[in-house]
Amino acid sequence: MPPRRQTVVKARELRRTLSPPELALWQWMRMRPGGFKFRRQHPAGPYILDFYCASARLAIEVDGSSHDFAVQIAHDERREAWLRSQGLSVLRFKALDVLGDIDSVTRHILDRCASPLHRPADGPPPPASRGED
Repeated sequence: MPPRRQTVVKARELRRTLSPPELALWQWMRMRPGGFKFRRQHPAGPYILDFYCASARLAIEVDGSSHDFAVQIAHDERREAWLRSQGLSVLRFKALDVLGDIDSVTRHILDRCASPLHRPADGPPPPASRGED
């Protein structure tokens, strides 16, 4: 099976087996808070994002305790670098934070979606200077 197809198949499988913190966030996200549409277990190149908001170009990751180990931290850094190179920003939350204070987590997500760090400029760039003053 081609790699892209494998990623899509794995994403479909993961959608059926959300962890409790992912499920709690998904229940909130599926209501389209603030008018934003979220996707769960969204394929992005060789990776699968826990959640993705296309209009904000925002990936949202829920990290369990396995993300505290050096090997996983290094993998997450490579993954985030690749996602940034694709023009995406990433928000990471610890699973315990999602379960313990979902209101704070959801406010943070909405704030980021409503005001992404990099917005496209309005209109074309200004004309280049021709050395005239």
